[in-house]
Amino acid sequence: MFDIAFSELMIVMLVALVVIGPERLPKVARTMGNLWGRMQRYVHSIKNDIANDMAIEEAKQLRGAIGKEITAIEQATQEARLSLEQKILDAQMGRSPDASDEQPAAQSSTTPSKPV
Repeated sequence: MFDIAFSELMIVMLVALVVIGPERLPKVARTMGNLWGRMQRYVHSIKNDIANDMAIEEAKQLRGAIGKEITAIEQATQEARLSLEQKILDAQMGRSPDASDEQPAAQSSTTPSKPV
């Protein structure tokens, strides 16, 4: 991330020792460690929040897509049920499924009678 070499870290530690002093250096190091850990937890928390928000958004989109599919399936099922009910009614009435309501009546009136 920062690409700090060991020699550079040693120089920073020596400068801190000179500037801060040997008696306060452990307390400052402990405080810096606590701040660093708190910062890492904060960044981790933000990453988790963003990941959770993205997962929630994806779940909402998936739920919407599933809802659309369910609606389409329900419509197809309803259409198939109505078609089947119509075929059953036609069969009960003695009509062929392809014939319309007007054809049987028209055939009986236009059928020529037998010559006498």
